[in-house]
Amino acid sequence: MRIGVDMGGTKIEALVLGDDGSELSRLRVPMPQGDYDGILTAVRDLVAAVLVGREAAADLPVGMAIPGVLSPATGLVKNANSTCLIGKPFDVDLAAILGRPVRLANDANCFTLSEASDGAAMGAGSVFGVIIGTGTGGGIVIGGRLHEGPNLIAGEWGHAPLPWPDDDERPGPACYCGKRGCIEAFLSGRGLSLDFRATTGRDLKAHEIAEMAAQNDPAAEACMVRYERRLAKSLAMVISILDPEVIVMGGGVSNIARLYDNVPELWRDFAFSDQLTTKMVRAKHGDSSGVRGAAWLWPQPNLRTT
Repeated sequence: MRIGVDMGGTKIEALVLGDDGSELSRLRVPMPQGDYDGILTAVRDLVAAVLVGREAAADLPVGMAIPGVLSPATGLVKNANSTCLIGKPFDVDLAAILGRPVRLANDANCFTLSEASDGAAMGAGSVFGVIIGTGTGGGIVIGGRLHEGPNLIAGEWGHAPLPWPDDDERPGPACYCGKRGCIEAFLSGRGLSLDFRATTGRDLKAHEIAEMAAQNDPAAEACMVRYERRLAKSLAMVISILDPEVIVMGGGVSNIARLYDNVPELWRDFAFSDQLTTKMVRAKHGDSSGVRGAAWLWPQPNLRTT
């Protein structure tokens, strides 16, 4: 058995996986907003709840997905949108309150590990995982092993500049990181919505724009065409650097079905190869991939344990 915990913006979820990947138990509770001690207590109580009646799991370690990473320099959390975690030794405190060994990883990394382990990219030698929703995250699994890099930023393609920008894409929209023209500023769900508003004056969510395009609305269709070209350019850059066998998509924008037909056709014009066999697929486990990937952290031999 394996235990995984996933911290989201509004909830904390825990599950127990069987050795065959089957879900034996799953629970979620609201996220204690801005309350560091409350988060620790909530995780402790949630883990205890999913393990009720499972005496064999008494000494099992815990894997946890967080919206940030541990700084290799300080051992403290950085780059977390749950800001009460920033600057805290969350892994140390969590291991102490749980009384179990703990491994932490970024939520996009856990998503990728889940899909590479027993999801849509199972069996692939190299996988690039993409989460596009409120942000644009990524993760890398090679040979079944999560690759985080010495700075724990491997896969952070969202904060590279949009490659091969057209004239109307310079200098690009402002990004929360302080720069302009980042891939995330163009490709996040908010980026798609802002592009539609810039040309129509109307505020719609990403899925609403895709639905209007499917109904032959010309403004929505033009917006989707721009979006697909930008996504294709951005993924072509990743393909030229990493050359993954599979790109697996997650997050709200990944539910737009037309992307899987149109983007692989477009990225051929940008990747540095005469042919491309890279597959682009939708996540098998959907919103469950984060917590499932957290549970899969424990077979990983290269990750820090607390």
